[in-house]
Amino acid sequence: MRTAKADLEQFAPATAQKNINLEVLGSIRLPVASLHEQAEIVRRIDRAFAEIDRLTAEAAAARRLLDRLDQAVLAKAFRGELVPQDPADEPASVLLDRIRAERAAAPKAKRGRRPALA
Repeated sequence: MRTAKADLEQFAPATAQKNINLEVLGSIRLPVASLHEQAEIVRRIDRAFAEIDRLTAEAAAARRLLDRLDQAVLAKAFRGELVPQDPADEPASVLLDRIRAERAAAPKAKRGRRPALA
């Protein structure tokens, strides 16, 4: 339509709103690609959509792998498998027992009302 714009404007001389009737439009010749070119365009578009579908599936698979990777990293961290362990380090269970014992032996802070400000 852009190529025929000048021709169309001569059939619609009005300045405010240009109107062109169907008879005028029917007489306008528009360039159309050959059937071979149309088939090639469709083939390329189909190939592009197939590539988009493949990339979409690949992205979804990568997201599922990332979710599992987060869980696997956390599991390794809790098992102490992320960094080399020093055999001289005490186990976490011993550390937690020691913390509980220290808390139990510590005097409890008194809870009560604060004195009123004068």
